[in-house]
Amino acid sequence: MLVDFHSHTLKSDGTSTPAQLHQLMVERGVEIYAVTDHDTLAAYPELPTPAHGPKLIVGIEINTTFQGDDVHILGYGLPASNAPIDAALSRHRKARLDRLEAMVQKLRGVGVMITFDDVREGSADASSLGRPHIAKALVAHKYAENIEDAFDRYLRSGRPGFVETAHVTPFEAIRLIKESGGIPVLAHPGRLKDPRIVDTIAEAGILGIEVFYGTHTLEQTQQFRHAAEHYGLVMSAGADFHDAAWTPWGVGMHVADSDITPFLKLIGAT
Repeated sequence: MLVDFHSHTLKSDGTSTPAQLHQLMVERGVEIYAVTDHDTLAAYPELPTPAHGPKLIVGIEINTTFQGDDVHILGYGLPASNAPIDAALSRHRKARLDRLEAMVQKLRGVGVMITFDDVREGSADASSLGRPHIAKALVAHKYAENIEDAFDRYLRSGRPGFVETAHVTPFEAIRLIKESGGIPVLAHPGRLKDPRIVDTIAEAGILGIEVFYGTHTLEQTQQFRHAAEHYGLVMSAGADFHDAAWTPWGVGMHVADSDITPFLKLIGAT
């Protein structure tokens, strides 16, 4: 089955409009997908819902931190408008803005003379801003050659523009998603600095794990398959598409029906 439960639009840090992302899914032949913008559900009112084509599941990606690691929690099967989660996400987005403003000030302190207005100019109509938007401003003002270079020079931990995050914990995100009627899933575990966090999150009430992911190696896929089996978690799949330049593998992932069906049943998508 060709599916994709992890993708982004320009409502957060992707570069496609919701309609353009939908068209990419259509052209690829994806059967069912979710948009999982960071800390916002703003793409959903703009996504087409044609009678034919890929099925759409409401999703989100909530950025959290735990023991110095970035731990992203995906949520599926949420209502596209939900007061409790909307209020929490609004607080998350405000924390993101505060962090980015602090990063801009640190960069200016070392002679990188961009402004927060520059960051906003390159963010189109994003509802949730993040470091990629600063990276775009750095590229636009010739301080970096491309997004990856901007992160390497200025925005990663230990670089001159980095500011620690103040996100919620993964445990709070899991609780919030469940209270909103959704299914929490651990995103891209292969990107964790400390793989032991998978065990901690699995024991904290997560219901699924993103076993099939764009940059997971075969060894990692097997490792997380075993973790899913051990903890009784469903397995999810996502390409984490942001932009053709950043995500050259595009949208969609081929997954065996037997591997993805438990996830589909859990989110009510069968």
